[in-house]
Amino acid sequence: MNKELYIENFAHIRDNKLYLNGKVLFTDASEEFSGFIKAAYKSQDTKYPKFFKMDNLSKLAFLTADVLLNTFPSEENIENTAIILSNRASSLDTDRKHQQSIKDEENYYPSPAVFVYTLPNICIGEISIKHKLYSENSFFIFEHFNAVHLFNYASSLLNSGKADKVLCGWADYDDDKYDAFLYLVGPNGNIKHNKEEITRLYKL
Repeated sequence: MNKELYIENFAHIRDNKLYLNGKVLFTDASEEFSGFIKAAYKSQDTKYPKFFKMDNLSKLAFLTADVLLNTFPSEENIENTAIILSNRASSLDTDRKHQQSIKDEENYYPSPAVFVYTLPNICIGEISIKHKLYSENSFFIFEHFNAVHLFNYASSLLNSGKADKVLCGWADYDDDKYDAFLYLVGPNGNIKHNKEEITRLYKL
């Protein structure tokens, strides 16, 4: 039996702005992503020192997710929140840096600090560690934002009882170009969980 599901909250990071539910939480004039994302992190008073060691894709996904997951009261148990993320570029930006580190290092020893982020789903691990999430997670690669896949997968997890909530979305980073849109699906809220609403919110 299909449950009534809603998009409870949503967030974007794009064009040097951090949004929650369509409202700007932070904006910065930094020309480079690295300067902007550090300033955005500090603006949210996020406590996770490992953030500064992450690759750019993980920073992007982590901060967008953190803004969303912090909307819940501290006493609410969210450990059974699944994560479904996607993008176009996979971890290509970090893969290039890894390849360059092999060329640059004597005896062709790659940099372990870079190598650890050469899979796109590492950002899911960072989110899960920070917020103590233990449910299912997956990272998919698509040519474009795929609302149909996200809708079907999230609905399946929630209707089958495998998750209480699902954190879904798109986090793409390549060569200083970035775009993140994440949203939470669950039993509460005012926005119906359907493909049309997911697409509409992504385009805001």
